[in-house]
Amino acid sequence: MKNDTDPPGKRDRLKQAGTLNSTPENIRDPRFTRGGDFFDARDLLQVRYEMVRLVRFEQVTLAEAARRFGVSRPTCFRLSRAFGRGGLEALIPAPRGPRGPHKITADILDFVADYRRRHGYRSARRLVPLIEKKFGVKLHPRGLEKALVRGRQKKTPGAGT
Repeated sequence: MKNDTDPPGKRDRLKQAGTLNSTPENIRDPRFTRGGDFFDARDLLQVRYEMVRLVRFEQVTLAEAARRFGVSRPTCFRLSRAFGRGGLEALIPAPRGPRGPHKITADILDFVADYRRRHGYRSARRLVPLIEKKFGVKLHPRGLEKALVRGRQKKTPGAGT
């Protein structure tokens, strides 16, 4: 997996890019297990591309490719199909988890702004029960505080300049 000519910081760069393979030890394809300077089982994008290339261009079965690359057949099929539709970019793993505060909507932020305008500043801890009563949404005060800060940052582009 790691060789003597491993570029400094490569693991960190892969992790930051979201392409660090968390299970490089599952790769059994000879190009990755022999070592060498090019094939790196930690590089998930490279691993996925090689797996798809075997299936699409070297006529290796999905089952064999899945075995060699330590994934399930459905995963191998899904990646092969994704590559066919979207090319190399489709093999880049999508970020996991929610894409932002999904409970705290624009309506809730407007409510908080309006409430504070009419009643003066109220802490997030005091606003959370009001939001739950009005919108039926349970929030954590810290989550609301963060959303309010993000909202202020978006409304004041170039602040501090």
